[in-house]
Amino acid sequence: MPNLKPSIPYPSRRDDERRREQANEQIKKFYEIFKDMSFEISFTDALILMPKFASTLKALIGNKEKLSEMARTPMNEHCSAVIPNKLPKKLGDPGKFLILYEFPRMDECHALADLGASINLMPLSVWKELSLPELTPTCMTLELADRSVSKPIGIAKDVKVKV
Repeated sequence: MPNLKPSIPYPSRRDDERRREQANEQIKKFYEIFKDMSFEISFTDALILMPKFASTLKALIGNKEKLSEMARTPMNEHCSAVIPNKLPKKLGDPGKFLILYEFPRMDECHALADLGASINLMPLSVWKELSLPELTPTCMTLELADRSVSKPIGIAKDVKVKV
């Protein structure tokens, strides 16, 4: 009886696919080993110590597309905010940062935290209500951050305030 089993039209193609799969597996193993590896020797010495990976490295360097595919960094929870779909929720404006001050004969007084500004402004009505010392007259004009202009009545220095 003759052999009725049909032959594969291109048997070398099947062998090439097997070799390609083996090479891909070898590249994956190579990548996994190098991903977790830490050594303090020169790269050439590392290749000499691992001769079976030298050809794989050569193939990786020769195949730039595969190299860039392997070089992709997996994202984790610490850097996933870079992905546009996973941006953190935008929080609202916290508003003014107020500090509670204590003055004699005054129930409640809040002042805006200035984070180190060299000039602090206080409404004249609050100054008078606090019965603080007289102000030194001044003729300066201040342009504030919101571009409004303020003309102070006077200047007080070294006023002690309990915060």
